[in-house]
Amino acid sequence: MSESERPRAAWSGTRRVPVPVNDPVRSYAPGSPEKLELKARLASMSRERLDVPLIIGGREVRTGNTAQAVMPHDHGHVLADYHKAGAADVEAAIAAAREAHREWSAWPWEDRAAVMLKAAELLTTSWRATLNAATMLGQSKTAFQAEIDSACELIDFWRFNPHYAQQLMAEQPISDHTMWNQAEYRALEGFVYAVTPFNFTAIGGNLPTAPALMGNTVVWKPASSAIPSAYQLMKIYEAAGMPPGVINFVPGDPGPVSGVALSHADLAGVHFTGSTEVFNSMWKTIGENMARYRSYPRVVGETGGKDFILAHASADVAALAVAIVRGGFEYQGQKCSAPSRVYLPRSLAKDVLERVTAMMGEIKVGDVSDFRNFMGAVIDKRAFDRITGYIADAKANARVLAGGGSHGERGYFIEPTLVEAPRPDYRLMCEEIFGPVVTLWIYDDARWHETLDLVDATSPYALTGAVFAQDRRALREAISGLRHAAGNFYVNDKPTGAVVGQQPFGGARGSGTNDKAGSVLNLLRWVSARSMKENFAPPREYGYPFMTEA
Repeated sequence: MSESERPRAAWSGTRRVPVPVNDPVRSYAPGSPEKLELKARLASMSRERLDVPLIIGGREVRTGNTAQAVMPHDHGHVLADYHKAGAADVEAAIAAAREAHREWSAWPWEDRAAVMLKAAELLTTSWRATLNAATMLGQSKTAFQAEIDSACELIDFWRFNPHYAQQLMAEQPISDHTMWNQAEYRALEGFVYAVTPFNFTAIGGNLPTAPALMGNTVVWKPASSAIPSAYQLMKIYEAAGMPPGVINFVPGDPGPVSGVALSHADLAGVHFTGSTEVFNSMWKTIGENMARYRSYPRVVGETGGKDFILAHASADVAALAVAIVRGGFEYQGQKCSAPSRVYLPRSLAKDVLERVTAMMGEIKVGDVSDFRNFMGAVIDKRAFDRITGYIADAKANARVLAGGGSHGERGYFIEPTLVEAPRPDYRLMCEEIFGPVVTLWIYDDARWHETLDLVDATSPYALTGAVFAQDRRALREAISGLRHAAGNFYVNDKPTGAVVGQQPFGGARGSGTNDKAGSVLNLLRWVSARSMKENFAPPREYGYPFMTEA
């Protein structure tokens, strides 16, 4: 008799997960214990050169087909050599996920939650400096940007998701004395394919573990530009007691990995964050392969954005200027939520631009290990070339108000750049740039309502947006008029920095399926409900009263 077939003792009592609380953001102030620990970990990890294998069914697999992970702010410095998965490796990962599914999906949900809660506690304590340092070195995040991502947000995902799972499990149908109706929230049949981006380690942690919490097993392809932090996540899962094969780690080129995963009969779902173009291609591939799947795959994606800040003539100028600088330039503008288009009323433009350009003049760009720097490097040469191409276009066809410089000899550094558009449909107002470039349009104060329509219609995306106004009528008009323009909408605040449990994240239109990571809505996508009726008083005759003649 196998372990999974042996009788198990029933748990007595109703178990509840600890009430989740958002993890406090540490300050890394001079002389603080966390700053000293992080500095030491940055120094030690920068001297290491990892050999990163695939991890399939808990086994390390080295294919010999390797690539290098480098520091974006010092691209001659190699952090890791990582092995790339081929088609056979992906097939093996799917087989390992299928094998692990039998036991993992049969566990009580509370035991799966315990693994996530243990991972959260490990990250809160002994793993925090390691994962933050890996994120800083491999993705060029400052200490603060790493802290709010690879520590706080990921800890929150791993603590709040069990809480939401508990709420979901408690949702049951009505019954009466003659019957007992129940809802069972089963894992999907097959494996979930998780594809994660470079820009948030927390997304790399959440996209595989949210389906896993609900009993699914996962084949995970991390971004090639975030390998060091992704590998550390696998180590945390192992330390937290996650069984082998629940999450299988297959870095590699998109073609070979996705080609196998998306055409496999056992594909049960896709959990994706990345570009709209790639997501559209994946959806098309899934559609073309529908005849071969055992069930309809759940497709969940958060994709591109052309996020906005709209200011009314009544806006608080100081708050607005800070929102533009922090929102547009933190993490080099490489956030899905970063505002890259701004609409300013003419009456405020001069004051706002003076404040913004003054702050931009103080921003330091450089190695993130130097904590005095506000910005690091963009992720790689491809991003560097694309962003500097947009800046060149602005220099030729628009007006660069501040910044515009770049140097890529050692690191992929781009200055924070502010552009005034010659017209509201100028390409930098419409196209996703994903870099430290903010473009603004100055509108006549009397054209407020027309500008609401302009903001709504300019972009195919609908991820994040913000409105700044003190006039309550103007706020009501913006909230109503831009109802579908942003899945996360902010009033008198920058449109970045969503917090798990407070602002569940996701957008619609060209920005994705809006399944709200960090909420019960996302977890619903990873279960297949079974309705059960137990009848205590079944009928014993086939006829009905209406059949008797009066």
